[in-house]
Amino acid sequence: MDITAVRTDKAPAPAGAYSQGLAAGPFVFTAGMGPIDPETRAVIGDTVAEQTDRVLDHLQTILAERGLDLSDVVKMTVHLQHLQRDFAAFDAAYRKRLREPYPVRTTVGSTLNGILVEIDAVALAR
Repeated sequence: MDITAVRTDKAPAPAGAYSQGLAAGPFVFTAGMGPIDPETRAVIGDTVAEQTDRVLDHLQTILAERGLDLSDVVKMTVHLQHLQRDFAAFDAAYRKRLREPYPVRTTVGSTLNGILVEIDAVALAR
């Protein structure tokens, strides 16, 4: 099975030794994306809803490099800086962008560096 890097300038460049995404067999795996402007590296959005929308934009642009979109996502892992406080607002923003059947999802509280949400995804090329 070939493993190929997936990269776009429309999402933040990696800040360490990792890829934005990898295509492996019929799957595309993304790195955890935050609400970071790809050009300025500034955080975009003050609320978890605004930041969630930006993160989903980044995931969408990575998936688009392989001809996929959010409807192809089968699994997401979500990290929230303030799990109890922000879960409802995050989930409302998420529901606006994804459709049933929703991907399986794990949502956890995490210590994040200056952001409110980080999401990674696994998508299936059909």
